[in-house]
Amino acid sequence: MFSYDFMQNALFISLCIAILCPCIGIFIVLKRYSMIGDTLAHSSLAGVTLGLLFRESPVLVSFAFTALAGLSIEFLRQHFKKYTDLILSIVLSISVGIAITLISSGHLHANADAYLFGSMLTVSPVDMAVTAVLSLFAVVTVILNYHQLLYITYDEEASRIAGVHVKRLNYLFAFLVAAAISVSIRSVGILVITSMITLPVASALQLKKGFKTTFLASLLYSFASILSGFFLSYFIGAAPGGVTALTAAFLLLSTIFVKQVLRP
Repeated sequence: MFSYDFMQNALFISLCIAILCPCIGIFIVLKRYSMIGDTLAHSSLAGVTLGLLFRESPVLVSFAFTALAGLSIEFLRQHFKKYTDLILSIVLSISVGIAITLISSGHLHANADAYLFGSMLTVSPVDMAVTAVLSLFAVVTVILNYHQLLYITYDEEASRIAGVHVKRLNYLFAFLVAAAISVSIRSVGILVITSMITLPVASALQLKKGFKTTFLASLLYSFASILSGFFLSYFIGAAPGGVTALTAAFLLLSTIFVKQVLRP
């Protein structure tokens, strides 16, 4: 299985995703901002189509476009504080419009389906390098800003009063989400990125432990989902994204079931 270079490349990216997605996902879920992942996933599709159109790295262009979309959401959130769902709908509509227009135009120099569903066969050394850089950037940023991100996750107003640079961190967090999504599009696929950002965290939350324990548990759930989906998709010949999403959902339902059985 691992005698093939493309399998080694896909495994490397899968491990990056397993680490990166919970790092971002736990803050997204606790902020009750899960739909931003779905919105930016659609934005990444627009970035991929632009990359294919101009013969540039789809992952890199996707990161740039998704980061721009994330910054736009944060900017508009300052003016539509009571209508966050409206902002997400606006950005999602624009992104989907760009993607569908470019895909249907017939001017793309490659097929975008691999990015929609995930593909082990299309991971190139360039994608690996971009993935490694974006993953390292995101993880280091989370580590350096861990306490500040934790503060604004639970109470933005109190954090602002305490002197935390909330606006700057929110913009920075938008970059982190963009990085997580861009890294994931090759192996997992655009359509199920949100599941890898949210489902491992949802499973960990069922344990009802403190933040650090929940975070570590979400990493374990993420590794279990990604690696199980990776191997299963290879042996059954299915797209890894769908199998990984189903595995993550199965782990969540299993956790809920075991929790109910063990309840005194």
